[in-house]
Amino acid sequence: MSFIKSAPLVIVGALLLAACGQEESVKLENHIDQASYGVGLNIGRQLSQEDVEMNADAIAAGIKDAISGAKQQIDDSVIEAAFAKVREEQMRKQQALSDATAKASTDFLAENAKRPGVVTTESGLQYEVITAGAADAAKPSLEDVVRVHYHGTLIDGTVFDSSVERGQPAEFPLSGVIRGWTEALQLMKVGEKWKLYIPAELAYGARSPSPKIPANSALVFEVELLEIVK
Repeated sequence: MSFIKSAPLVIVGALLLAACGQEESVKLENHIDQASYGVGLNIGRQLSQEDVEMNADAIAAGIKDAISGAKQQIDDSVIEAAFAKVREEQMRKQQALSDATAKASTDFLAENAKRPGVVTTESGLQYEVITAGAADAAKPSLEDVVRVHYHGTLIDGTVFDSSVERGQPAEFPLSGVIRGWTEALQLMKVGEKWKLYIPAELAYGARSPSPKIPANSALVFEVELLEIVK
């Protein structure tokens, strides 16, 4: 769990922010104040991404005791035990979430495979052709670099990445992407646009590559193969 690994640094920063008092009374008139506020914003953004219950008053008490040199109110052994318990609780939550995500992904793909126009390959990859290419259009090989537009979502429609939204196509070697993409793009012709439904085992499996993509997630992409980069 990322919070526990970075706990000392993150908590110190959070405590510094808490010790400054209420937001209404903070003055941001010089570069020191402004830089300090920026540090607080960054720390707050990091903490907001962590699904960990924290006590703001206890955080403030910790920073005040540390700054004033007061005797700490609980021993380090108690603190370490508390961190361990929080870690265990987070691991249980993550396991439950992963199990639920895996089941939802499996159920989604099973139903999706029944839809007309959806093709399922031997690996479990599913796709449907949105725009077909010319009969004589080229297909990329594993050694090629391709240029594509794509729009990636979770099975519930949540967008996690999109070159379309950025307005800038992406270029990458076919050997350097997730297995579902590697397989699908070798089947596509230049000029085609497909919708891909990629099982977790052909994407990131049991790991979460970012907060936007839970472990065991099936992924959905609309992919347009623009060209094979020579």
